Amino acid sequence: MRHGKKVNHLSRQTGHRKSMLANMACSLIEHKRIITTVAKAKALKQFVEPLVTKSKEDTTHNRRIVFAYIRNKYAVTELFREVAAKVGDRPGGYTRIIKLGNRLGDNADMCMIELVDFNELYNGGKKEEKKGRTRRAKKSTTSAPVAAAPKAEAPAPVVEDAVEETPVAEVVETPVVEETPVAEAPAEEAPEAPATDEESKEEQA
Repeated sequence: MRHGKKVNHLSRQTGHRKSMLANMACSLIEHKRIITTVAKAKALKQFVEPLVTKSKEDTTHNRRIVFAYIRNKYAVTELFREVAAKVGDRPGGYTRIIKLGNRLGDNADMCMIELVDFNELYNGGKKEEKKGRTRRAKKSTTSAPVAAAPKAEAPAPVVEDAVEETPVAEVVETPVVEETPVAEAPAEEAPEAPATDEESKEEQA
């Protein structure tokens, strides 16, 4: 029975367990995901998430509190610089546990624990949906397409006017083609006129 057993001791003494969780937290902060057993991952989740919450406010006091737990100045620096910048707007739930099946040797239940904000595959469009779940955001999104629709209709008449102008240019070109044969006809009549004048002079002579 597990009466009153709130903490999983992980078959280790207190000092060994704290050192193990500190090392696992440093590896998680450095590599953003690690593979371990489900029992250790659940214990690590409870250990590391309060530290990530502390890193949101970058003060000397918070850095000293985090350093007292993980005892690695490089991990503390990366936590307060890179990780805190990603999780700044997330109100908790910084890690995710994904089960991978059982280990071959001892059949232990294995899993992968990772920092949620560093997985681009799962977080492609989910972050934007969470921001737009409020009622005010829905009203703004519905009004935006309505405003965009009249703008799309406005350029349509301009295209029609451009199409109407093209036939007018074609009509102007057709009379120019018709004037050319008219200019050739008087040129043919001009040589005939002097011929008639010479005939009239011969008749008079």
